[in-house]
Amino acid sequence: MNKKTVLHVGCGARPIDAHFSAQEWQETRLDIDPAVKPDIVCSITKMSPVPNESYDAIWSSHNLEHLYAHEVYLALREFHRVLKPQGIAYVALPDIQTVAEEIVKDNLEGVLYQSPAGPISPIDVMWGHRGFIQAGNVYMAHKTGFTAQTLGQKFIAVGFQRVRVERRKKIFELLATAEK
Repeated sequence: MNKKTVLHVGCGARPIDAHFSAQEWQETRLDIDPAVKPDIVCSITKMSPVPNESYDAIWSSHNLEHLYAHEVYLALREFHRVLKPQGIAYVALPDIQTVAEEIVKDNLEGVLYQSPAGPISPIDVMWGHRGFIQAGNVYMAHKTGFTAQTLGQKFIAVGFQRVRVERRKKIFELLATAEK
């Protein structure tokens, strides 16, 4: 049996195993940081080492929000480029609308959920992981926010055909499935 291929471009809390079984999928890791020892070192906004239409799926967990707004288009366009014709992109990221509902309740510092990086508050979701930022890791800052509607629109703008965005309120997350 030939395994399907998945390009893992995220650094998020949930491992890829939750979505792609090792028996069925061959994972390739892509990261901008060579220290994490990925298979491919490059930015998700310019994945030039990755050939056109070379992957069945992309798994991006909690990294698009670290890009500036104009870079999100570039990253999603790259996702579209490297996916095979029937490829699917899976993207998980913070749901800024659900977080805003907590802020309206005057919950800025309360713990929304526990992540491997520690407790996450509404301020952390809005601006990034403060502990890492204070330690000098500016890549952990959040520069862009998404609602279900805006995330779906971004996928359509780069050419994805069918897009479904699910709001997962318990973990303050959006999960998008976009078909090429």
